[in-house]
Amino acid sequence: MTEIHILFSRFSAFYSPLIATFARPFLADEGLEASHATLPSGRTAAAMLADGEASVAQSAVSQGFTTLERGETPAIRHFARINDTDGFFLVGRAAEPGFSWKHLAGRRVLVDHGGQPMAMFRYACHRAGVDYATIEAVDAGGPDLMERAFRGGEGDYVHLQGPAPQQLAADGAGHVVAAVGRAVGACAFSSLAATPEWLASAEAAAFMRAYRKARAFVVDAPAPEVAAAVAPCFDGIDPAVLCATIEAYRGLGCWTPGVDITRTAYEASEDVFLHAGLLSRRHDYDAVCAPPPG
Repeated sequence: MTEIHILFSRFSAFYSPLIATFARPFLADEGLEASHATLPSGRTAAAMLADGEASVAQSAVSQGFTTLERGETPAIRHFARINDTDGFFLVGRAAEPGFSWKHLAGRRVLVDHGGQPMAMFRYACHRAGVDYATIEAVDAGGPDLMERAFRGGEGDYVHLQGPAPQQLAADGAGHVVAAVGRAVGACAFSSLAATPEWLASAEAAAFMRAYRKARAFVVDAPAPEVAAAVAPCFDGIDPAVLCATIEAYRGLGCWTPGVDITRTAYEASEDVFLHAGLLSRRHDYDAVCAPPPG
C-alpha cells in the first residue's frame, strides 16, 4: 500500500466527498493507505504540500488569489472541486419561516471571520440587499468558540458550517434560518489542491479515481448511508443530525457529479473577493487551477 496524507483546512460534513474517500474503501481499493489531519495552527496548506508533509489538501481557489495578490507564483494547483457553493448556515434564537437577510440589520451576529467565510458572508449580504455595516458582526473566535458562545447566550445569530447548526437545532439551542449558499449562488467554494509534481504521479491518478467514486457515492447513495459512512469522523454528533446535514447540503446543491473546477465557478469566486476588496484585479485561471490528474 502507498501512503497518502490528506490535509483539511477545517473539518466539517461539508467536505463529505473527500471524507468518503477514506471513510469507505475507495482509496484502499486503489492501493492507497490514507491518513488525515487538520491544518496545524501557524501553518499553511500550501507550505505543507510543497514540503511533502501532505499529498493533497482541502483548500479553495481563493488561496491562489491571495498568493497572486502578493506578486508570487502559486506553488500548488487546485485540481478538483469539493463544494459548488458556500456551506455555512445562519442559526437564530427563534424559528423564522419568513426569514429575510434584512432581519440582520442592527443585530449581533457571530460571524466566522476567516478570509473566505467572511468574504462570502459579506457577498451574501450584498446580494440580499443588506448593508453589512448595519450588522454588528462579532468575532467570537474559531467555530468551536462561536458555537460555545452562542449556546452561552451571546449573539442573536451565529454563522457556522454543518453539522454544528443542525446539532444546535436538535438540542433546542437555535433554529437554522438561512443557508448562505442560497444567497451567494454557485461558485468555486472549496477544492482539492496539490503540487504540480504530485499531480503528474501515478499516485495522484489513483487518488482521483477514488475521489470520483467517493463523490458519486455522496451524491447518489441514500443520505442515511452517507451519514453512516462518515459518522466515525464526527464524535458526539447524533446520527440523525448528521443525516439531516447531508440532506441539507444536497438540497443546497453543494455536491454535483462533476469534478472539474470550471472557469465560470472560478470567476464567480473572483466576483466575491473583488466585492470584498481582497482582489485588486482578476487573475489567470491557469495560474491557480489544473485539470484533474489521470
